[in-house]
Amino acid sequence: MTESIESKILRRIVGKKKGWVFAPSHFHDIGNRAAVDQALSRLVRSGDIRRLARGLYDYPRKHPDFGDLPPSVDRITAALAEKDNLKIQPSGAYAANLLGLSDQVPAKIVLLTDGSARVVQVGNWHIKFKKTTPKNMATAGKISGLVFQALRFIGLENIDEIVIRKLNRLPKKEKQILIADLRYAPVWMEKVIRRLQE
Repeated sequence: MTESIESKILRRIVGKKKGWVFAPSHFHDIGNRAAVDQALSRLVRSGDIRRLARGLYDYPRKHPDFGDLPPSVDRITAALAEKDNLKIQPSGAYAANLLGLSDQVPAKIVLLTDGSARVVQVGNWHIKFKKTTPKNMATAGKISGLVFQALRFIGLENIDEIVIRKLNRLPKKEKQILIADLRYAPVWMEKVIRRLQE
């Protein structure tokens, strides 16, 4: 007997481990869009997966006392980028938090993108895709993109020894990437980044 589309999809989901966030496009090789959508709807009804937003699902991690745990925002953003074939760059408070330069976990996540601007609501997360310049996207997906966006959020007047000390913990290889990509940073950031070589 041939395996159903639903069981093929479920097998792939289970193979990706708990916490995986995905879209119907992750199963385009298994069946056509209508068949995949129907299979995903049945898996939501059976409680195997959870629907997070339109066209976005996860294989939820479970807590013995609290039940399904919320998905991680980095997995949500990665799935959205992959789903729409976008380049994304974390920005603002989110970039600062990812680098450990801020303890604040923002409820509003801002991602710079080469795609169209839009807002996606996933549970408590408010994810804003903001169209930006090619220069801002030149370092997307690299440590330099993350550092430049975090420093822009913090602002020159708030960059102190604590920020420099935290950035100095970056591996040597990542510091070299920062130096190599300085041409994409605002002029004022150059002095800050150069201090990391000391």
